[in-house]
Amino acid sequence: MKLIKPHFWETKNYISFTLYPLSVITYLINISKKLSIKKNFEIKTICIGNIFLGGTGKTSLAIQVNELLKKKFKTVFIKKDYENQSDEINLLNNKGNIISSDDRESALLSAVKKKYQVAILDDGLQQKNINYDLKIVCFNSENALGNEYMLPAGPLRENINEINNYDCIFLNGEKKNTKLLSKLKSLNKNIKIFEGKYKPLNLKNFNLKKKYLMFCGIGNPHEFEQTLIKYKFNICEKIIYPDHHKLTKIELKKLKDKAKNENFILITTEKDFFRLKKIERKNIKFLKINLEIKDKKNFEKILISKL
Repeated sequence: MKLIKPHFWETKNYISFTLYPLSVITYLINISKKLSIKKNFEIKTICIGNIFLGGTGKTSLAIQVNELLKKKFKTVFIKKDYENQSDEINLLNNKGNIISSDDRESALLSAVKKKYQVAILDDGLQQKNINYDLKIVCFNSENALGNEYMLPAGPLRENINEINNYDCIFLNGEKKNTKLLSKLKSLNKNIKIFEGKYKPLNLKNFNLKKKYLMFCGIGNPHEFEQTLIKYKFNICEKIIYPDHHKLTKIELKKLKDKAKNENFILITTEKDFFRLKKIERKNIKFLKINLEIKDKKNFEKILISKL
């Protein structure tokens, strides 16, 4: 979904109140999904998804889960093949084995045939007819729950009480959000909660004395900006596109012309970089970011216990 999140999702306000009756439709659709018969597959499945729409770090976490497991198991990423999400597919393909299909069930059957042992699904918590072995829900620590309404009145894909049906929560981002932590614990006191922080891996490739033009089309551009600020990048200008936005030739030319005329260096995310064709990547740098998991050993124990 190409999306710039509307500001009215952040608070309870006139617009969100007006749209609230439509959220009942979202609720009923989710209820109907839960009535479907659950299917088991001859492969261990770890589903990493979100309730808050976009920008929660699920792809970054999927990559880290793969890093933790690939030495012991034959792992594969499963990613539903949405037309506008080739960036995430390309990124995952660069990090490990991947099966991408417009149907998760057929992708899992393919993984079984290829004798993979563990399937790591990037997204899919809202597909209720698959009996996942481990279900992990991600939140961005700054965006939290927004106004706590479901789509379209708010940013939630399903009712927040659904966390009672999940195994782990990840709070990803720079901000320490004690209010969100308390809220989630009040909803499910037994659920395991972990934290993830974003850390650049290729800082040595950048001259921090230079001026930078930041551009990106991701679910949470503010988190990327805050990471750049934290590591002392001189961001003179920023251009934000909708999530999963594919730059047109005209947009790309404007970016490169502006950078050349004002002596800026173009910097973007790894996901945005891999969305570009190879020929388009010239004179564009990306910040390679790793999600560092706090209490990684305990998280790894939970992973292994489910496999």
